[in-house]
Amino acid sequence: MLRTILTHGLYAGLILGLFAAVTAMTGPPPEPWGMLFGYLAMLVALTMVFLGTKRHRDIACGGVIRFWPGFGFGLAISLVASILYVVAWEISLAVSGADFIGEYGASLIADMRAKGASAAEIAKVAAEMAKLKADYANPFYRLPLTFLEIAPVGLLVSLVSAGLLRNPRFMAARGEA
Repeated sequence: MLRTILTHGLYAGLILGLFAAVTAMTGPPPEPWGMLFGYLAMLVALTMVFLGTKRHRDIACGGVIRFWPGFGFGLAISLVASILYVVAWEISLAVSGADFIGEYGASLIADMRAKGASAAEIAKVAAEMAKLKADYANPFYRLPLTFLEIAPVGLLVSLVSAGLLRNPRFMAARGEA
């Protein structure tokens, strides 16, 4: 059981870590594509929650798992993946020396200028970005914030996986013919 959790959590964490490294090295993608790519990468990586829970159901539980044990198993895989994502993001920021929040703020302000926002609106957003940049420099702020990027997606994937896999006929393991 622990081996399945760690293996699938590691796979998900490696996929997320690769995405974090690419994002830190290249800077944030242009809006609205950044969020789309980010959440898509999270969903792709967190398919490991579904696969790990299914494997546990089919092999360790004899093809049957109730909702709450399946949900807990999925959450455990999500937790491992989330922790690895945070570690990968921190390493990526340290290695690249990227100013992710500064680049994000600059692109946000450039988009506002392109859309014709007033000087007061731009100044307000610039002040908010300056505060965010100062806060983001503190690891006690940055680490939980990074964790909260992935944790809700892991929670949702764990819920859906447990809901689907509690039905033993859903993607049932094939017996030997």
